[in-house]
Amino acid sequence: MSGTSSGLQVPADAVKPVRHPDAPAPGELLGAHYGQCFGCGGDQPHGLHLQARAGEGVSITAEFTVQPAHQGAPGLAHGGVLASALDETLGSLNWLLRTIAVTGRLETDFLRPVPVDTTLYLEAEVTAVAGRKIYSTATGRIGGPEGPVAVRADALFIEVKIDHFVDHGREEEIRAAMDDPDQVRRTRAFEVNP
Repeated sequence: MSGTSSGLQVPADAVKPVRHPDAPAPGELLGAHYGQCFGCGGDQPHGLHLQARAGEGVSITAEFTVQPAHQGAPGLAHGGVLASALDETLGSLNWLLRTIAVTGRLETDFLRPVPVDTTLYLEAEVTAVAGRKIYSTATGRIGGPEGPVAVRADALFIEVKIDHFVDHGREEEIRAAMDDPDQVRRTRAFEVNP
C-alpha cells in the first residue's frame, strides 16, 4: 500500500500470526459477531450484511453487495461504507486468533468507483503480531474474486479486555450481549471495533 504511515510499520520484534487451534476451519462461514453490527449484523436493515469465511492460515474472504442505502455520489458506494466493509473484514480476522481487539488505525486507498448493485469481494490477512498489536491488510475487488482492486487497507488492531466494552458501551446492549446463553455469540459480540 502506498503512503503507509509510520503507525502501521511492523516493528522488528513482531512475530508471524498463529491461527488458534479452535478457529473455524477454512471455508467455514464466520457468521455475524453481533446482530446489531452495521458491518455483519442481520438486524441492521441498512447494514452491509457482510458474509465472511475463514481462509487458510490467518486469512478470510468476505463479500457484500452495495445497496442504494450505501450511496455517496449518485449510483456509487460512499467511501465511508467501503472503509466500513474493509474494517469489518479486517476485524473479523481476530476471530481466527481468538483475540478480542479493536481498530487502532485504518488506512484506506480508494482506487476505483464501486457502483450500486456491485458485489465487493474482500480478502484479508493478519501479517504480524507484536504484543497487543495485530497488523493486517485487505483488498476489495469488483467483478469477481480475481477482478480489479477497487479498495485496499492496512490496519492496526489492539488487543483489549472485555472491560473496554463494559466501560464504554451502552449498558442495556452490554447487558443483553453478556446475558446471551450462547457462549460463542456472547464472546463474539465483543470481538471488533472501538
